[in-house]
Amino acid sequence: MPKMKSHSGAKKRLRRTGSGKLAFKRRGRSHLLQQKSKRQKRLNRTIVANDRDIKRLELTVPYL
Repeated sequence: MPKMKSHSGAKKRLRRTGSGKLAFKRRGRSHLLQQKSKRQKRLNRTIVANDRDIKRLELTVPYL
């Protein structure tokens, strides 16, 4: 059986944590930070994916 293809956009956005969960960075931390509020910058940290989304996300990156 051939290998499954990974979604190249998801490969760049998702990573595995030490415990094996999927984590990703939220949008909005790359540029124009001077005009964004402290709350907006604080909420844009790395988060772990929701349990309901794990199965769908693992199908997009099977070898991550």
